[in-house]
Amino acid sequence: MVQDREACPKVRALSVRLLRVLAVLTVIAMPDPLRAETLTIPGPEGPLEGEMILVPEARAGVVIVPGSGPVDRDGNGPMGLRSDSYKLLADGLSRAGVSTLRIDKRGFFGSAGAVADPEDVTIAAYAEDAGRWLSAFADKAGLPCVWLAGHSEGGLVALVAAAQGNEPCGLILLATPGRPLGVLMREQFRANPANAPYLEELDGLVAALERGETRDPDTVSAPLRPLFRPGLQRYMTQLFDYDPAAIASGIEMPVLILQGETDIQVRPQDARRLSEAMPQARLVLLPGVTHMLKTGVPGEPLATYTDPGLPLDPAVARTIADFVGATQGP
Repeated sequence: MVQDREACPKVRALSVRLLRVLAVLTVIAMPDPLRAETLTIPGPEGPLEGEMILVPEARAGVVIVPGSGPVDRDGNGPMGLRSDSYKLLADGLSRAGVSTLRIDKRGFFGSAGAVADPEDVTIAAYAEDAGRWLSAFADKAGLPCVWLAGHSEGGLVALVAAAQGNEPCGLILLATPGRPLGVLMREQFRANPANAPYLEELDGLVAALERGETRDPDTVSAPLRPLFRPGLQRYMTQLFDYDPAAIASGIEMPVLILQGETDIQVRPQDARRLSEAMPQARLVLLPGVTHMLKTGVPGEPLATYTDPGLPLDPAVARTIADFVGATQGP
């Protein structure tokens, strides 16, 4: 037994090295990716910016909407988030003959000038931007069919955009919540042992925000204040109003739901709830795949969040390309 325990770290280290080597070999074996081009459209106070890869003679295109917070068009952000997930997805889809546009949300990165305060935003506003991106990308790329793909909270944005009357060919929901975000947030708080001393306070804060009430940050315990600063509280009061499955029940267009089975942020039950609300949807559960759409590294639950050298799970781009290629949009 002692020998087994000593061997485990070596096995885990070997697994990490093997994944990185396979990623390099995969890139070497594939043709060079197509050149990315910047695309800008008017925003509320300044331009919105995205990056597109146009594939010659592509039959379809996909607009990729980022998840919550300051996450850029590549899938990276502050506080150590370095996944490159959206960039890898765009590269994978381009090799499969699908053009892509990945965007920076209003107030962040290339779209920083679109609004003065990046926290003075709403899901509805993000959805309006998504609708404009759909039209602009279809025109620029000369595509008859453009899909809207949202990751995590971006999946909620995609659902709302479709419900607002925008007409993508269909939706691709990647690790998208199927339950109200307040419910999901409570679950995530409980999953982290470090939150144990604050769970009662966290429950109270979330309950207040669900009622549309904000709290004076000075009354919040110091470790929790960054998460409950005034701008984020305002954002969460409207965010918690949405029930993704309820919105999904009114959507009739083609939908692909992709969900990793080892996702620690959004669960397979969320994907199933969305699928039940949309009988026409195709649900694909990916064994061993994390929230970053990558195969998890044994013993290192955050590796897929912090190592851009780890590849996407091969099934992700392949499943999306097959689905958009085989499905006729409205």
